[in-house]
Amino acid sequence: MIKKQSSNVSRLARHARVRKKISGTSEVPRLCVYRSLKNIYVQIIDDTVGKTLVAASTLDAELKGNYGGNKEAAKAVGASIAKKAIDAGIKKVVFDRGGYVYCGRVAELAEAAREGGLEF
Repeated sequence: MIKKQSSNVSRLARHARVRKKISGTSEVPRLCVYRSLKNIYVQIIDDTVGKTLVAASTLDAELKGNYGGNKEAAKAVGASIAKKAIDAGIKKVVFDRGGYVYCGRVAELAEAAREGGLEF
């Protein structure tokens, strides 16, 4: 019998394939997305030193309780990460969708971050 590979294993393989090509530097850090069923998380990472510069999620104090794991939550997190990044002096990033398909929550987050002033 042929067993189907789980979707998360496939996602991790796609993510590894993308990470071979994408890396964040101190000039252009990486904007990394992780989404679970209930929440969405995003970080801006400098891969040269392995440090998270800015992070936002639906579990942050200003967003918790108002949003869950939906498109509105992704929009709010995208706007929040853009604001935090601009305050930290980061204008340009490389977008790492984390192996997820660029639609739905991931696309909403990216569009909100762009509208907030991030360039990618």
